[in-house]
Amino acid sequence: MNGYQITFFTQHDRRHRGKPLADWLIHLAGELGLRGATVIPASEGIGHHRRVHSSHFFELGDQPLSIVMAVTSEESGRLFERLRAEGVHLFYVKTAVEFGVIGDDNTGGVAH
Repeated sequence: MNGYQITFFTQHDRRHRGKPLADWLIHLAGELGLRGATVIPASEGIGHHRRVHSSHFFELGDQPLSIVMAVTSEESGRLFERLRAEGVHLFYVKTAVEFGVIGDDNTGGVAH
């Protein structure tokens, strides 16, 4: 299947509608019926204001996070339409990709 890999970049302490932004994006993916989304924490990054963001032992508020999704063109359109309607300010990278599933889902995750 052809579509896009969309990666959003944020920090652990960013919020939208009272929820952590990464959690809100994960729930939005489910609400829109997307195939899935993954939150990837990072130890350090640099933001668009050239400020270093990093996770610290006692404080994770500034920890950089990536939220990655693989979507079709139609799903991408619905996702970005919703983000615009919500007024979300968020940096992203959108890359054309081929994606799919390989193997039999009936194995229950056990390799034969």
